[in-house]
Formats: sequence, C-alpha cells, structure tokens
Amino acid sequence: MNPSERIDELIAGLTDWRGKTLASLRKTILEADGEIIEEWKWMGSPVWSRDGMIAVANAHKEKVKITFTNGASLPDPDKLFNAGLGGNKWRAIDLFEGDKIDTRALKNLIRAAVDFNQSKLKKKATVGTRAKVQKSKEA
Repeated sequence: MNPSERIDELIAGLTDWRGKTLASLRKTILEADGEIIEEWKWMGSPVWSRDGMIAVANAHKEKVKITFTNGASLPDPDKLFNAGLGGNKWRAIDLFEGDKIDTRALKNLIRAAVDFNQSKLKKKATVGTRAKVQKSKEA
C-alpha cells in the first residue's frame, strides 16, 4: 500500500469530525502546491513534503494537529499557529471539533514552508559550489 492509500485508509477509519477535518487539511495542502508528495512515517502519520518535510498531521482523541517542521521560521501573519509556540523549530495548529480552517491562510503557510525548504537547498548548493571552487583554486 502506498502512502496516499494509507492516508485514505486513516481518514476513512476516522468516522467522526476528525476524519472530515483531516481530509480537508489534506485537500488544502495538496491544492497549495502541485508538487507536494505524501508520505507515511512514524508508524502511522501522514506527512507532506516538497524539497524537505513540510508538515505532519495526527488525529488525537479531542483534536487534529498539524505540525510544521520549520514552523518557527515561517511567517504567520494570519496567526494560524496556536501550539508549540515556545519551540525554536516546530509550530503546530490544533483544530478542535467545530473549528473552521482558513484555507487561504493555510495555503499561504504551506507555500511559505515550500519556499523555506527550497531556500535551504539553494544555500547548500551555493556552499557546495564555493567549496568546489576553493578546492580547484588550491590545486
């Protein structure tokens, strides 16, 4: 079973509001960027990635949590993050029964996460290129 099928199965198994909320989150994430891939990690967590991990989601007894890997580095002008605010890397959004998802703001947050991942890759590539140039000058 591939990761997308596992996520389908997880959502189908959540017959209450949590399944609908997770399905809505997933739809919004995938609509935000057509190159995002779905993964299945840590024995049961849906993960979305593009050029690095973007977010992981979990359905808990009383909430659905979406955690952004580099959330502390992302702009959040709409104040979606409401959990993990004290950490220096991760930030999360806890959704409870009846909460509405601001899809526009969430898409902006997803796109910011993709941009962040891509900027890290560009920095690594630049550092690698400089190291190669330096070695060739030394030779």
